[in-house]
Amino acid sequence: MSDDILYRRKMTHGPEVRIRRTSEKGATPVIAVIDVDRRAGTPREKEGGTPPPLKQVQGESEDAVVAMLKAEADDDRAIAGLLRAKGLR
Repeated sequence: MSDDILYRRKMTHGPEVRIRRTSEKGATPVIAVIDVDRRAGTPREKEGGTPPPLKQVQGESEDAVVAMLKAEADDDRAIAGLLRAKGLR
């Protein structure tokens, strides 16, 4: 797992939901986003790049930002709503 990826889970239909730190390691506040890697598990997975952020938060630690985003990251309906709001679905 990349140092920037703080949390990840596979959705039932393939894509991977991630909580990804966007601030430098060790910097405070910690800035993190939810994103959905739709290339996960496909031949395109190795192409690199990062998906667009769906939601961004900042907090005093990596644990704090994961706690702020995890409920939505674990909820397929919430992820679908974030994708729709960004025009990605």
